[in-house]
Amino acid sequence: MNKILSKRQLAENVIEYVIDSEKVSKNAKPGQFIILRTNEDSERIPFTIADYDREKGAVTILVQTVGFSTMELAEKKEGEYINDFVGPLGNATDIEDAENVVLIGGGIGSAVIYPQAKHLHNLGKKVDVILGARDYSLIMYEEEFRKVCDNLYIITDNGSSGEKGFVTDKLKKLIESGKNYDLAFAVGPMIMMKMVCLLTKEYNLKTIVSMNSIMVDGTGMCGGCRLTVGGKTKYACVDGPEFDGHEVDFDESLNRLKIYNDFEKEHKCRLVGDKK
Repeated sequence: MNKILSKRQLAENVIEYVIDSEKVSKNAKPGQFIILRTNEDSERIPFTIADYDREKGAVTILVQTVGFSTMELAEKKEGEYINDFVGPLGNATDIEDAENVVLIGGGIGSAVIYPQAKHLHNLGKKVDVILGARDYSLIMYEEEFRKVCDNLYIITDNGSSGEKGFVTDKLKKLIESGKNYDLAFAVGPMIMMKMVCLLTKEYNLKTIVSMNSIMVDGTGMCGGCRLTVGGKTKYACVDGPEFDGHEVDFDESLNRLKIYNDFEKEHKCRLVGDKK
């Protein structure tokens, strides 16, 4: 059992949880994830490690409440316990050789690029961050990012803050203005990562993406997180979750995600009905 040390709303349907887990925090590295079960009979769900504090034995995750399992977790209050909190899982990020990096986060993707920004900043690397969302109210960790990057660019679809447009628009402008990035790291909605990779491929800019696939066991045995990378079958949980974005078959991954839409809607409606 792991205690919820703190819980706060960061944006619409996005909650930050700080979980008491000495073992996970002791071994966690940027890019890795955990799998938790809210209750004993709950399903296993994966979340990226957004931050960790080895001294306090605490791990931070960001959760977007969109389906049955995340709604179940949202019912838990600060000070209560979740049944299982397992990790760290997956391979840690390996981008330390890059000297001039641009990190692109879409929506809750900021949970993934924040630890990267902190780590690279501590190594003395140059780090630019582009955060994108539909509306400014959905931008997360703005002040935290300003402390660990050289330049922070806010992009909103509706122009409510920063520049109006998409993260790809800003990335294109930066590259064409003479920014000599040697690596791009993009995390967010699948379609956003696909568009970023299509753009960076034009400029021969190496791009890493984090594939937040459906997972069950986190050991590669269930096959739920399989994807095609460079024409070969890979598993996000053990081979990733980060891959060369120019080799990922995004269309295949997008189609696989659609399979679960009706299932999630059915279970979400059931949970809402149980509250009545």
